[in-house]
Amino acid sequence: MSPTALSEALEGLPPPTDPNLIVGIETADDAAVYRLSDDIAMINTVDFITPPVDDPYWFGQISAANSISDVYSMGGRPITALNVVMYPSKHLDMGILRDILRGGHDKVVEAGACLVGGHTVDDEEPKYGLCVNGVVHPDKVITNAGSQPGDTLILTK
Repeated sequence: MSPTALSEALEGLPPPTDPNLIVGIETADDAAVYRLSDDIAMINTVDFITPPVDDPYWFGQISAANSISDVYSMGGRPITALNVVMYPSKHLDMGILRDILRGGHDKVVEAGACLVGGHTVDDEEPKYGLCVNGVVHPDKVITNAGSQPGDTLILTK
């Protein structure tokens, strides 16, 4: 969905007013950030994609890395993840899904986080991703709004 279409869909919804919300929808960042204490803020993100490759294990790895990178881009460290699975279980072998989930699991473990559950629905096309929670110091949050010409870009996998 394009940013314009999303803006139209969100039009009229009142923005959150919680003083602990550090990053919400207003900056079009990939994650939200909520202050839990003076020293800890929680990063929340969800991302899923359709298969960009034929190998199900690599699909799981790529999608998980895509989801986890949203936490890194905000300056945080991932701590937990939940699977988000849409899968045509009546049409595709469950071994394929098992490989997708194994790929996602391995990437979450590599990131030092815990895969703690998730949600599944039947769908016509496989889609996979993660809801990832992370932590960051409230004063160390990185947002789209803070970038300046000449800033160094760091690309992650």
